[in-house]
Amino acid sequence: MIFCKQSTDLIRILKNHCKSIKEIHQIHAQIITRGLLSLHPSSTSPLLTTILHTFNSLLSAPLPPPHHRHHPISIHYPLSLFNLITYPSTFSWNTIIRSHTLLSFPENAIFFFVQMRRRRLPPDAHTFPFVLKACAQLRQLSLAKTIQSQSLKFGIRPDNIALVSVLSACGRVGKLEKGTEIHNHIKQSKIQVDSFLCTALVDFYSKCGFIETARDIFEATPYKNLFTWNAMLVGLAMHGHGETLLSYFSKMVKNGVKPDGVTFLGVLVGCSHAGLIDEARRLFGEMESVYGVHRELKHYGSMADLLSRAGLIKEATNMIETMPMAGDVFVWGSLLGGCRLHGNVEVAEKAAEQIMEISPEDGGVYSSMADIYANAKRWDDLTKIRRLRDSRRVKKNAGCSLIQLDGVTHEFVAGDDLHPQTDEIYLVLNGIGQHQFEMQL
Repeated sequence: MIFCKQSTDLIRILKNHCKSIKEIHQIHAQIITRGLLSLHPSSTSPLLTTILHTFNSLLSAPLPPPHHRHHPISIHYPLSLFNLITYPSTFSWNTIIRSHTLLSFPENAIFFFVQMRRRRLPPDAHTFPFVLKACAQLRQLSLAKTIQSQSLKFGIRPDNIALVSVLSACGRVGKLEKGTEIHNHIKQSKIQVDSFLCTALVDFYSKCGFIETARDIFEATPYKNLFTWNAMLVGLAMHGHGETLLSYFSKMVKNGVKPDGVTFLGVLVGCSHAGLIDEARRLFGEMESVYGVHRELKHYGSMADLLSRAGLIKEATNMIETMPMAGDVFVWGSLLGGCRLHGNVEVAEKAAEQIMEISPEDGGVYSSMADIYANAKRWDDLTKIRRLRDSRRVKKNAGCSLIQLDGVTHEFVAGDDLHPQTDEIYLVLNGIGQHQFEMQL
């Protein structure tokens, strides 16, 4: 328990000794019981802002795995602190924007930025990085460009954190041209590519399909941390380079970088796509015993996907049934996908039953079972599953595709004819179809 007498003591302890959110709550309780909130705003505002800033610093630190956390972290606590500040400064606004970004409430982060500007408070170099990160979380690249332009109007050049945020947004929506423009700016301005900027560049080029460029950037920088290695491993996994991924994993361990849950998720996904079953089994088994990394549902789901794809339905089922926790939709869905691929109706029915219990509104499970029954020529069961779907009024989300042409992103949804050039598109498609038909004659 932390004890202190006055606000200056509290600020000193917060800055130098506070190591957990629990200790923040203890200090906040003392503020209330000692009546420090009834003091003049000139005393309470710095105190509350310091508490909020310390809260954010602890959020930025690596969190313990979910099974070690005593309680979920809520946005309501930092928000309640901010609302007690009578005259928030730019620093106070920065801290609440950062809180919402760190806790993945990007819409709220943007809202507070707008409110800050409406109060005519000038942003500073610490404001824009987290606003841009919120834009990245929302995949709002156009908004990020607008905010970046605002930062330039205030004479604030984008720092590495801001560049990381914009690159992240570009990667999420596949804006290769804009991301490459930022990379060129980094090279022309001779900005040092630290581990975080390297991570963002590797992630961006991997998501845009340029895995070799990502590898070149990764190899060129001497500044590699766990996140950089993870970005490279996940990128290789996405592109199906399983053997190369395992080679990089070995290098990572030899370089003294301790893998985490994200590392193993990338490795398992890469092994799944490359069909490296034995390697995946070995590394999955070594996660806890050798590397001390706790297995989570996403790791079991990846193993279920790998084993099911390979036709090892029994092994996948045994693994799921002996897990230390109940399976989720991803785990059972991976098993169902393997059953669909290999025509195992009996296990598919079991997996589907679990998915329907966990997520009754999931329309995909009904479609999968309909395909499985149709392939097995079990027409009565096909009719039953369709009737069950209709009786529950379940709808499957429409498929959506995005393509970029001349810098403009076009969205196409299954069964939708709202695109302004729909008629022209179908005219071209019909022409292609007619040409293919004539070629076969």
